[in-house]
Amino acid sequence: MGKLSVIIYITVAFLLFLLLISHSPDKSPHSRHRRLKLRSNYSSADHHLSFDPLVADMQRKQDDKFWEKTHHYKSQQLEPEFAPGLESQPEWEDFIGAEDYLNDEHKFNITHRLVLLFPRIDVDPADGFVTEHELTEWNLEQSQKEVMHRSQREMELHDKNHDGLVSFAEYQPPSWVRDSDSNSFGYDMGWWKDEHFNASDSDGDGFLNITEFNDFQHPADTKNPRLLQWLCKEEVRERDTDKDGRVNFKEFFHGLFDMVRNYDEDAQNSSSQESSNDSLESPARNFFAKLDKDGDGYLSDMELLPIIGKLHPTERYYAKQQADYIISQADADKDGRLSLTEMIDSPYVFYSAVFNKDEDEDEDYEYHKEFR
Repeated sequence: MGKLSVIIYITVAFLLFLLLISHSPDKSPHSRHRRLKLRSNYSSADHHLSFDPLVADMQRKQDDKFWEKTHHYKSQQLEPEFAPGLESQPEWEDFIGAEDYLNDEHKFNITHRLVLLFPRIDVDPADGFVTEHELTEWNLEQSQKEVMHRSQREMELHDKNHDGLVSFAEYQPPSWVRDSDSNSFGYDMGWWKDEHFNASDSDGDGFLNITEFNDFQHPADTKNPRLLQWLCKEEVRERDTDKDGRVNFKEFFHGLFDMVRNYDEDAQNSSSQESSNDSLESPARNFFAKLDKDGDGYLSDMELLPIIGKLHPTERYYAKQQADYIISQADADKDGRLSLTEMIDSPYVFYSAVFNKDEDEDEDYEYHKEFR
């Protein structure tokens, strides 16, 4: 019965593909000025995700070329012609071949890609519709692959003896941390230092394996309770203006509460509303009281644990944000889920992370700024 279901599913998908091929974005009047353009993840501070694993792999290869070029300059102690660190951008020539491939309808047909990817996303349950949960899980899987790839690449720089482990003696923080003053970027205490390193060392052997090193690089996504506790301690250190080792209401209200409120508004897909301090103080005090479990009028690091995921959003948060946006744009019948037809009818919503809007296109077409 299982094999029969698979055969039926493949047959239906193939028939749908033939039926819907006329909806190909190549033939749509809305897409004649649209061109797919790879965007570098190497120096990007945003969290746009590549929906298509094939495109993600292209981006990783292009980023790797740029990373290797940058590392070569550093290892030779030469000054590159481009700016190092967060401001550097890949050279345009690195993208030409991949983008020519993406924009060749015979080599990379978006309709065909969506038909191919649909059953890989529609798995929980496999009912012919992609839900917000399924799309979030799909986005999260792509994001985790990208994050781990970056960590593996970064670990190569620090693993001096190539044993698959990094000691604190081997580790060097990023150059923009070493070259900055102690208060830059908000990392004025434990970030990139031994306390951060030791908290990431979940098995306590004095070394970081690739999983621990990935946690070290991205502590918000860890399942290591020691590292989460360290992250809470860092929040206390950064917010503790009177240096008493705790967060009072004033310190909470001016900073932390806004971050939590904005996170909740984003999660509910509502826009942030301007509010006066007076109107916000009452809900802030109520929220503060709920966190203050011992009722001493202060928040300790452990009392910040319930909101640490809102202060440091995880990859799942960004994966869900992108899933919500995609569904809001492609869900034609507004039933909260996507059929294959709806996906094919709105192909560039899925490829917005690599979509480039030409200047002569209608001004009213925009995609979410998070994914630029």
